[in-house]
Amino acid sequence: MTRKRPERTRDIDSLIGTDLGALRQNATTSTPTATLPVAQLQPGAGQPRRAFDEASLAALAESIRAEGVLQPLLVRPVDGGHEIVAGERRWRAAQLAGLTEVPVLIRTLDDRQARAAALIENLQRENLNVIDEVDGKLALVALALNTDAESARTRLMQLLKSERGPDHATVESVFASLGESWLSFAKNKLRVLRWPAPLVEALRAGLPLTVGSVIASAPESQQEALITAALAGASRGELQSMVERAKAEQQPKSRIMATHAAKVLSSRRFMDQLAPADRQAVEKWLERMPAVLRPDQT
Repeated sequence: MTRKRPERTRDIDSLIGTDLGALRQNATTSTPTATLPVAQLQPGAGQPRRAFDEASLAALAESIRAEGVLQPLLVRPVDGGHEIVAGERRWRAAQLAGLTEVPVLIRTLDDRQARAAALIENLQRENLNVIDEVDGKLALVALALNTDAESARTRLMQLLKSERGPDHATVESVFASLGESWLSFAKNKLRVLRWPAPLVEALRAGLPLTVGSVIASAPESQQEALITAALAGASRGELQSMVERAKAEQQPKSRIMATHAAKVLSSRRFMDQLAPADRQAVEKWLERMPAVLRPDQT
């Protein structure tokens, strides 16, 4: 009998094709290799972060006025200047603060390496909204699997149901670098990309995932009102009550009546407390019950 060879899990650096560990270390060092004028820098085409909160940028700008840019930007040479690989938020805030130059680390990176470094750096941020987080992690999986984001999403869902294979080891390596289980990500977070657009935009604006999950369970026609209530400060419990009422309103009147009838008729206390005339009326009504509802037909 031939013993099955143990599966070898490649690390994320070999999957992406660059030493991300070195890039992460360089990106967090306080010793820049150069300074560059802010006007010579341009945002990276693969910037994972799509939303820059104005209040947060203003706060960072105030900090930069007082202390300067403490963490250098990671940039790469491109035609016409330098492209920001990691640190666009710091670059924007530096301009608000009135700086004309910023500290940078200049690295020669191809598109794939730059994209991977930007994703890793961005995903380590604590203030990332859930949509940008999911998009970023899915993009990193797509890089590792050498495919696009939509195909990566489909593949992750397939991996949940399939026997262990090489792709399982690949995605495990990706998420090991992020400190998260790929199973948890695929089961609990990936679904948000299929939610209605208004709810996705609310999550992108900062609505918590736990609140979004409650709203997603409501009829879509009711979700806008629930989003408004959530943004106005409604608690998760209050939103759950609103969802239950919304679901009840969506039920046909006949279903509501049938549910109520089944509930009261199954109560022995209800039947025992009926007046004789009411009991007789109920019994006559039950005798007229359609055959499909009779015990010997169900």
